[in-house]
Amino acid sequence: MGIIDEILESTVLPRMIRARQTFPAPEVRDVPAVLREELRKPAISGRVRRGMRIAVAVGSRGVAEIPRIARGVVEELRNLGAEPFIVPGMGSHGGATAEGQARVLADLGVTEESAGCPIVSSMEVAELGALDNGLPVYMDRRAMEADGIVVVNRVKPHTAFSGAIESGLVKMITIGLGKQKGADSCHAYGFAHMERNMIDMAKVKLARAPFLFGVATVENAYDRIARIVAVPAEEILATEPRLLAEARENMPSIPFDRLDVLVVDRMGKDISGSGMDPNITGRASNPAIRVTPKATRIAVLDLTAASHGNAVAMGLADVITRRLFDKIDFGHTYANVLTSTVTRSGMIPLIMDNDRLAIRAAVKTCNARDMGRVRMVRIRDTLRLEEFHYSESLQVEARGNARISPLGPPEEIAFDAEGNLHE
Repeated sequence: MGIIDEILESTVLPRMIRARQTFPAPEVRDVPAVLREELRKPAISGRVRRGMRIAVAVGSRGVAEIPRIARGVVEELRNLGAEPFIVPGMGSHGGATAEGQARVLADLGVTEESAGCPIVSSMEVAELGALDNGLPVYMDRRAMEADGIVVVNRVKPHTAFSGAIESGLVKMITIGLGKQKGADSCHAYGFAHMERNMIDMAKVKLARAPFLFGVATVENAYDRIARIVAVPAEEILATEPRLLAEARENMPSIPFDRLDVLVVDRMGKDISGSGMDPNITGRASNPAIRVTPKATRIAVLDLTAASHGNAVAMGLADVITRRLFDKIDFGHTYANVLTSTVTRSGMIPLIMDNDRLAIRAAVKTCNARDMGRVRMVRIRDTLRLEEFHYSESLQVEARGNARISPLGPPEEIAFDAEGNLHE
């Protein structure tokens, strides 16, 4: 037994209760039909002329139904006589390389075969001008050379700043289609200035690049589509705040406050731009995002395969496992961190050899006044909160919450022979 095992051996873990919670969940049942209806509105279809080469920007991770939406947009454009092609709209992601961004698209299920059109991945940009504060405005050169541009993205709260416009079509226009240089420029003055820079850069691009319209989705608490709307380019800046307010209302949440410990089974770029959504955890990388702290300690146990080693925002955890650490690609992670300028995102937490030690370390250091009544919640990730575990000490609060349904009695946390959680 090593020194860490000796220190943590006496730390008692609370018994946990598996539970389900329910959320109001409006949902689009027939995604292709609603998408066709939106794209056939005269204000949208009337912008497409026969023979136009149209770049369709796709690329945000975690967007529900994105392969079907991308294909649906391509098919409608082709039906109107256009020649669509897809460009990755993802800033510096994919290791800030053309090949890496094409690979991210493939991981999302968007390929030339699935979409029915070419994918043109390039990091080349054109400079369209500069803001009054001196920041240059960059635009994907391949998209700029097209006759028209369509952006496709989910509207949702951002994970690093708060504002009237956060993550959605404007972000895709400014950062996604800015590629690495554009993302770097927009982040240069930090997240305190992000909303203003995003909006001002979007205004420049909308005025100087051939944007036609955007296709926005809003998702419900179960990560399914609640709304699809096609928005004319000139209306995007005015429409997006309303969609963001709806998205915020739809978000799931952890149903307890003042936790001592939050255990997150896995983080990843396919789950959140920050690996785990601070709007859920209450742990933010910088003061530009307004969140309410949830837990004294956060332990994260794994990194998703779809992250390709990008462990950005691991620094928001207090403890991680050796398993997670061994999956980190520091090139991909640091490219994201350096572009965002938020260095805390790349900081390395305590590393424990297995899940048991990681959870014990979080409990031991949480400074709970009564260590026999630790307030602890375990979630799979910050996207999927319909099933979770809560500690025995939270039973009374759970009984008073109509959203929560226990699925069994309190049980000891079960670990395998290597000290990792049973699935």
